[in-house]
Amino acid sequence: MSYKGKFRPKNYKKYKGDPTNIVYRSLWELKFMRYCDSSKNIVSWCSEEVVIPYMSPTDRRVHRYFPDFYIKVKESTGKVVEKIIEIKPKKQCVLPKNKKNLTEVVTYAINQAKWSAAKDFCDDRKWQFQVLTEKELGI
Repeated sequence: MSYKGKFRPKNYKKYKGDPTNIVYRSLWELKFMRYCDSSKNIVSWCSEEVVIPYMSPTDRRVHRYFPDFYIKVKESTGKVVEKIIEIKPKKQCVLPKNKKNLTEVVTYAINQAKWSAAKDFCDDRKWQFQVLTEKELGI
């Protein structure tokens, strides 16, 4: 089942973007939004505000990728780190075993193209890129 809704932050000044238009597309995203909003270590954050161009393997054209989150985190050492975070089911992060399921194969290939572009984008800015699954979110 897919869940979608609007998130209303309590600490709206931490949100970089329009805090009245924050949309979550899964309960995992909602959980991460609550974490960003309440964590003292998150200096600032936004959802789907960063745009990264990528080459799609399906049509060989440039498309726009809107990663789930941008966060600025103050680590325990005091160092401030910027990250792009994507939240995905673990099954979309591994090559499908059944190659006959074309939808899963295409989804995997497109995700890999997006994430490769995101890694390059982050490397250029000295940011980090991370994909979080239900395992990392503790679900």
